[in-house]
Amino acid sequence: MSEAEVRGYVRAGFLSPERGPRRQMQFSFQDLVFLRTAGGLAAAGVAPRRIRAALSRLREQLPDGRPLTAVRIAVEGSRIVVEEGARRWQPESGQILFDFGVADLARRVAPMVRRAFREARDDGPDFSADDWFEWACELEPGSPLEAREAYAQVLALDPGHADAHVNLGRLLHESGDAAAAEPHYAAALAARPDDATAAFNLGVALEDLGRDGDALDAYERAIAVDPENADAHFNAAALAEKLGRAAVALRHLRTYRRLTRG
Repeated sequence: MSEAEVRGYVRAGFLSPERGPRRQMQFSFQDLVFLRTAGGLAAAGVAPRRIRAALSRLREQLPDGRPLTAVRIAVEGSRIVVEEGARRWQPESGQILFDFGVADLARRVAPMVRRAFREARDDGPDFSADDWFEWACELEPGSPLEAREAYAQVLALDPGHADAHVNLGRLLHESGDAAAAEPHYAAALAARPDDATAAFNLGVALEDLGRDGDALDAYERAIAVDPENADAHFNAAALAEKLGRAAVALRHLRTYRRLTRG
């Protein structure tokens, strides 16, 4: 890892090196394990911004005093996954993942779920937008493509359904299509201006699309709704620094440190 990357993790509070007689940083073995983990995520193709955001969220999820090195962090497909004993979850969303047995069952049941969904869709039941939304939520674990279609049914009936826009945007984003996700996050915000999740997700999508200025505006909007959103402050600090707005970057970084250090 480059010196800049290591110093970035120090500034973000992930590492607390001691200082030697010439003020050089001296890292513990635990620090080195952390850096090896972060380096492994980068080697797996995970973007630096996403690594920092995931590790920040993971630090919030672990009990006080439990170091990040106490859990196993890996990449499965496009997902960052944390394992602690039998527990498996995605730190970015907090979503608990099925263990192998349940995941295998979900795969076996998926064809039946898809068939039931197609029958419900083709028979044209008198479903409300909220009925379709419940269908979509049930479909997500085993049939994400059908879940996306069900969310589309919600929006056909209720174009201003903010939750459906957020969830459909997330599914599209997780599939790697940030361009398709962005208008759904924007529509969710139009329908519900105080939705901090939609604003934050919009910022991530815009950043993935290379629209850094617009992404910073979205993060600022998320922070205006939820001033305690540490991830939004961190991402805003990184973008502001990239855009040459040093004062804004410092302000967000200070807030991020305060929020994550208790």
